Amino acid sequence: MEEMKQQNKLEYLIDMIKEMNIKDKLRLAICMNDSQWLTLDYDKKEMYNKFDTHLRKIDEEYRTTLINFGQSKYFIINFAMAKLMEIEQTDRNKVALYLFNSISPK
Repeated sequence: MEEMKQQNKLEYLIDMIKEMNIKDKLRLAICMNDSQWLTLDYDKKEMYNKFDTHLRKIDEEYRTTLINFGQSKYFIINFAMAKLMEIEQTDRNKVALYLFNSISPK
């Protein structure tokens, strides 16, 4: 039963990411890599720099303003981060892998 709940949470997060635009995906990736509360099996600094550079290229606000992702206008990012805290470590890494692959340049 618990495994089924975890699977549903994982699927919910993946579906949420699918619906995000590229800027929100990049914002979420940056938050995930910047978070002290999430441990990921990836080089967080390298991934942060990659997504930060990409977001700076496509988002003038991010490039020119100090962004506080805690603002209510970034609700979807904060909601996704909260949901990530609820799932197990292996599932967090699955979400990160899905997210990172979905925004990697083709």
